[in-house]
Formats: sequence, structure tokens, C-alpha cells
Amino acid sequence: MKTLEEIDLKSKRVLVRCDFNVPVKDGKILDNTRILAHIPTINYILEKGASRVILMSHLGRPKGVVNLDFSLKVVCEELRRHLKRNVRFFNDCTGENVREGISRLEEGAVALLENLRFHPEEKKNDTGFAREIASLGDVFIQDAFAVSHRAHASTVGIAGILPSAAGFLIMKEVKYLSELLKEPGHPFVAVLGGAKISTKISVITSLLGKVDTLLVGGAMSYTFLKARGEEIGNSMFEEGFLENAKGILADSKNLVLPVDHVISKSAKEAVEIRVSGLIPEGFCGVDIGSKTISNYAGIIKNAKTIFWNGPMGIFEVADFSKGTREIAKIIAETTRNGAVSVAGGGDSVSAIKKAGVANDFSHISTGGGASLEFVEGRILPGIQALK
Repeated sequence: MKTLEEIDLKSKRVLVRCDFNVPVKDGKILDNTRILAHIPTINYILEKGASRVILMSHLGRPKGVVNLDFSLKVVCEELRRHLKRNVRFFNDCTGENVREGISRLEEGAVALLENLRFHPEEKKNDTGFAREIASLGDVFIQDAFAVSHRAHASTVGIAGILPSAAGFLIMKEVKYLSELLKEPGHPFVAVLGGAKISTKISVITSLLGKVDTLLVGGAMSYTFLKARGEEIGNSMFEEGFLENAKGILADSKNLVLPVDHVISKSAKEAVEIRVSGLIPEGFCGVDIGSKTISNYAGIIKNAKTIFWNGPMGIFEVADFSKGTREIAKIIAETTRNGAVSVAGGGDSVSAIKKAGVANDFSHISTGGGASLEFVEGRILPGIQALK
């Protein structure tokens, strides 16, 4: 994979695929982590004398039509603040007005194009669309790891047209995730949470062959517990995947499930909340319980390598967030004591930030789906296109 440092950027128009898909509410960015992750790449390109830096991204799911609720204009001010320079915003990513506007920019200017996914051709990896965007630049830098598992025009198409290389964020993601697969220190512990087993069967199967222990939390644990014949009350589970869960349980000796739970009569708020080893009818599991936290902590503290993806409960509700917060703190503490820790997925990142331990993790991946597919061992089209 050719990297940013191996490509001549001087006096070049440099197209950069970023991931500015940040949470926005009432016109305000709620979490700027993904924006900040690209600043080193953008600054390096400017320092190397690029004539223009043209940034492009998607935001949300506009489904191929112009929807100003998903406009990237909201990102512009944040970029200006952190780059400490003006960033010119274009209200489209293709067309004559964009081409002329880019050509009139002063030397060393930074521009941000409007949401790529306002055009259906982006997700279709349309060749004409890729060529039109590629015509704006001389060099292409892929720095959006979070969409590198998608074969889109801006991740694969442009890379086949322009001289291309990986930015610093892609390089960092590939480094840490590759080490998980190739040379992890042992004991190697994975912590998987979240709602659905269906989206993580492949990564569970893959990890079980690599880790010493796989700790499971979140709603996906109730599918496993149900498959094991335990009562789970009204807890969320996936009936169509009970047989898959049974198969995984039968084949693995290193998968560990919760032994107690925070239970509530409502999954939206604390109603008759308590900690219990059983989940009676009328109650649902909403978080891992204190004994489970203690069990998991003992395993994590002995680890040399830790991979975490997904919360331990419905952590968006304060009363159901303790398990996720405590796991974040335990992994952070173990990292400070010399372990290597990698966290992936938007919910995990959010939980880590809420716990105030983001600086204590070895690496926090910006890509949930992409990091899972990488750990599974799948080929990511956006990475493959740079080889």
C-alpha cells in the first residue's frame, strides 16, 4: 500500500477522501472525533506544498438525493477552527461551477465539497462520476477508513484513475488492526457487545480462533443465553439466530457470558431496576451486573492485547450505563499497565469518551463496520484499491 509519505504532493491538486460522517443535532456537531482524526493528514499535505487541498466526504444517509439536513456545510467551521485557515465550501461535488471554483482558488487553499451521497452514482461506484470528481485533482489520498469496506466511487473508483496513496489515519488503522491479527500479545481478550448477534457472527467465529477469551455483553448476550436454555424474560434477542448461537456455544470453550444482569421493566427508562442472576417474565436485561463486571475485570486485567467492540448494555440511558463505563475504565487501566488496546465502533468510542479514558487506549478506530470486517480477515475494497 503506497503511503502519503511516498507520493509527490508539491504543486499538486490533492483530493482527500475523509470521513466527516459526524453526529449532528440542531445544526451542531455533537462529536468531532472523526474530523480531528484527519487534521494530521491535511496539515502534512499543506506543508508539502500542495497547490490545493480538496476534501470530500459523506454525511448520514441522504439516499442519493439532495437533503440539506445532511449538508457538510456544518463541518466547514469546525475545519477552519482546527486547521486555523479558511476552508472554502462548495455546494456540490461535481459540475462546471465546482471545476471553475476550484481552478480560481489561491495557492495552498483548502476546499470542502458537498455530500458525495447526494448523488446515487457515488454508492454505485459509477465510472463517469468517479472521473468527474477525479478531474478536480492530480493526486488522490484515501484517509477514510470507516468507509474503506465500501466499493464506492470515492473509495475505489477514483483510486483507479489518479495516483493514489493512504493518509495517516488509514496507515494507523491498518497498523493496529493488522497487529491484532498477526502478532497479538497473549492473553488476547476480545470484548464484544451491542444489540445483534446477526451482524457479528463472522467476527465472533473469526475471533474465537484467535483469542484466549471472548467476553460477550449487550443484547447479543441474550440470544446466547436463550440458546443455552436460560430464561431471559422480555430481553431483546434474535430468534432467527438461536441455532447459530447454539453452534457457536457447542464449538467454543473460550466464550464467556454474563452471570448477572441489571434488569428493568422498561428498556427506555429505569422501572423497578435491580441486579439479578435471573431475568423474570416482565423484565428485560439492560446491562451487565456487578458480578459480571468483576468477572470480566479479572480476565481483562491479565490481558496483553484487548479488542473491544460494542457496549455492554443500553448505555445511552444513564441508569443502564455502568457496565459499559466500568469495562472502558478497566481496559484503560490495563493499557496503562502495558497492554495494547484497540476499540472499534461508534458506540464504543462514545462510551470511552463519556468515561473520560479516551487518551488511555492504544488505538480507537474510527470505523465500526470496517474494523470488524478487517478483524474478520476480509479484503476491504478501499484498502485493496491502494495496493
